[in-house]
Amino acid sequence: MSERRHPRLGRVVIVVPTYDEAENIVWIVQRLRAAQPDVDVLVVDDNSPDGTGDIADRLAEADPAVSVLHRAGKTGLGAAYLHGFGDALAAGYDVIGEMDADGSHQPEQLGRLLDALADSDLVIGSRWIPGGSVVNWPLSRRALSRGGNLYVRLLLGIAVNDATAGFRLFRSTALEKLDLDSVRSTGYVFQTDMVTRCLHAGLRVREVPIEFVERVRGESKMSPSVAAESLWRITVWGVRERWARVRRLLGPRP
Repeated sequence: MSERRHPRLGRVVIVVPTYDEAENIVWIVQRLRAAQPDVDVLVVDDNSPDGTGDIADRLAEADPAVSVLHRAGKTGLGAAYLHGFGDALAAGYDVIGEMDADGSHQPEQLGRLLDALADSDLVIGSRWIPGGSVVNWPLSRRALSRGGNLYVRLLLGIAVNDATAGFRLFRSTALEKLDLDSVRSTGYVFQTDMVTRCLHAGLRVREVPIEFVERVRGESKMSPSVAAESLWRITVWGVRERWARVRRLLGPRP
C-alpha cells in the first residue's frame, strides 16, 4: 500500500470486494484511479474462479496505489469487507471506503463523499434522498429497495434513508470505535449492521445523493435468498432492540 495522501483527509483507501468480476475489475479500478488519483485501492478477492484475483495482481504490479488481498473462498460480502478493513487499519489509513466492483457505484461521484466527510464519521452515497437516483432498475426492484429501507427505519428506529447502500466512507477512528471483532453479519445485511452500530455509538452519519447504475456486465450477487436472509436478521435485531427498550422502561425488578 502506498503513502500517497488526500490533501484534506490524509491517507484514503477504497476497499473493492470481488468474486467473478473479471469483466469489470480493470475498468472500475482504472476509473477510480483516474477520478481520484490521491486515493488507493484495495481489491479483496474471494478466490474468484474466473481469474479476477490474477487480473487484480497485474493491476497492482503496474500501479503502487493498487493492492490485492486474496481470501481462501467466498464467505460473504461483509466478511470480505471486514478483512479489508482490518488490513487497511493495520496499514494506518485515515479513511476507509467501500465500493462495488461492477460499476453500479460511479468513481466519478466519489468526490461527493470525500467532501462530506469533513464533518462526518460515516458518509453514505444514497439512492433514496433528494438528488439520488437509480438507473436501469425495474419498478419492482425500486419498490423492494425503498420498502426494505423503510422497514429498517421503522423497525430499528434509525434516521437513514439508504441503510442498505454500499458506497461509503468511514473515518478509521469511527471503525476503531465499533469493535469490528464483534461483527457477525457476513452477507449484505452487513451494511445495515454497520450504520446501526455507528448511530448507536454516537457517530456522525451523513448521506449524499448518488446515481446508482445497474451493472451491465457479469452476474449480480443479489438473490431472493440473500434478500430474505437480510430481512430476517433485521427483524431479529429490531425485536431485540424493542424488547430492550421495554425492559429499560420497566426498570429493574425489585
